[in-house]
Amino acid sequence: MTEFGAVGCNYSISDPEVDAMFEAYPSPGAAFFVVEIEGRLLGCGGMGPLQDGDPGVCELRKMYFLPELRGSGMGSKLLEVILEAARTAGYTLCYLETLDHMDQARKLYRKYGFKSIDQPLGNTGHSGCNSWMVKALADDGLKDRHRC
Repeated sequence: MTEFGAVGCNYSISDPEVDAMFEAYPSPGAAFFVVEIEGRLLGCGGMGPLQDGDPGVCELRKMYFLPELRGSGMGSKLLEVILEAARTAGYTLCYLETLDHMDQARKLYRKYGFKSIDQPLGNTGHSGCNSWMVKALADDGLKDRHRC
């Protein structure tokens, strides 16, 4: 997040959960995943209920990747895992907040069917974000596209 200028009280990097991610994502309504390669933690992301949102809405949270992992396809794989976890948990809509200048991330989200909306949902406390997106979590065949 520092790389993109998203530092300070109005960004997710300052959330108390950053210091204790495991405790912040209790199942069954939340999940958090990491990408580890050869003992190095290179990326992460999760989902959980949207604070002060409709019970059917989850938030895509803390999807961070180090530069060396970007462009490798791992973002797509992790996003698929997170969206499936959200469906399994019974959510019908996935919401996320990002920044307009995070072009690579926004391109990934659009590829997976996220649509821009005009204002934030819920109460995440991330007033520094200026881009909000949602995706309906109806069965869109995502599972079948990657079945071997």
